[in-house]
Amino acid sequence: MKGGKIGVGFFGFGLIGKVHAWGYANLPYFFDPVPLETELVGVCTSRRETAEKARAVAPFGLATTDWRELVADPRIDILHCCAPNALHAEFLLRAIEAGKHVYCDKPLCMNVSEARRIVAAARSKPGTRQMTFQYRFLPATIRMKQMVSGGDIGEVRSFRAMYLHSGYVDPSRPISWRLDAKSSGGGALFDLGSHILDLVRWLLGDVEEVMGRTETFVRERPMPGGKGMGKVEVDDAVFALIRMKSGAIGTMEASRIASGSQDDLRIELHGSKGALRFSLQEPNWLYFYDMSAQGSPHGGKRGYTQIECVQRYDRAPEFPGPKFSIGWMRAHMECLAAFLKAVAEGRDGSPSLEDGAAVHAIMEAIYDSARNRTWERPQNV
Repeated sequence: MKGGKIGVGFFGFGLIGKVHAWGYANLPYFFDPVPLETELVGVCTSRRETAEKARAVAPFGLATTDWRELVADPRIDILHCCAPNALHAEFLLRAIEAGKHVYCDKPLCMNVSEARRIVAAARSKPGTRQMTFQYRFLPATIRMKQMVSGGDIGEVRSFRAMYLHSGYVDPSRPISWRLDAKSSGGGALFDLGSHILDLVRWLLGDVEEVMGRTETFVRERPMPGGKGMGKVEVDDAVFALIRMKSGAIGTMEASRIASGSQDDLRIELHGSKGALRFSLQEPNWLYFYDMSAQGSPHGGKRGYTQIECVQRYDRAPEFPGPKFSIGWMRAHMECLAAFLKAVAEGRDGSPSLEDGAAVHAIMEAIYDSARNRTWERPQNV
């Protein structure tokens, strides 16, 4: 590429594709120097008009409706997978075979079988690959991880984890690919549960077994263009009881019909020495309860302490500064920056495709449990 820049291609340019492109545009403001000098080379969408529209938004030189052009293009070294879930596996396998670096939005693919093939291919070919599990990259969740690892709350015994949206409460919202099992692979569990399950694994380790239940409350929705009604084939909400290999036990809930919720990711950890809790609706703060604080019949000094995480990343210089409120987009950009740094250093990214596959194994076990009404163990991947 010109000036020694690394070429980048995007497969898909919906919401997440735009978020990833926004990250590239803003990296120079937040990182000095940037982790890697890049250039947006090509974009692929399902229709010519959307591909051209993407090129008008971001400085792509190539707009196509065939992702194979991106894989074959010698100017492109990094490929972003931002397409519907059913299209991930073939694209990722071809990209890995071609020796491309890969940045993949969640979920990794459609099922554990596909995940195994992708992980095996990645292990056999050099290159950097990473999942877009951006919630690992908020200062509050980074601090949460540090405090769990440092023993601040002792042995974690129980947890509550949930990710709640309300976008599908309205039964008149039309059918989309996200409600089609052949395109999405799953509903709220794939869409939202994948994120919260990754956080649980990152904080607490591997899952031993699960007991799950799924519900589809709106079973028919209008077809696009007023073409009658279509069957909803995936879950509106999922609930699971999860036992970790560490011995901790907790609950997970993911819902797209949680009225009153916006983008509400919450996690609470209860340990032998204290507790931690975080809410994405309050992204600037982490709450810590210290059992060693002095108590009295009237409570003493015990209570949740509000830790000011804000935009305190472990580097300098900081932009716009560590004291200012953080937003959702910042976590995405930090996740992207970690990937580009891994590419520059010639190592695999974290969270890895193996992490994406492990989340798939948990989700598949939850679906199996919901069908069989039994405890299920996630498969090895």
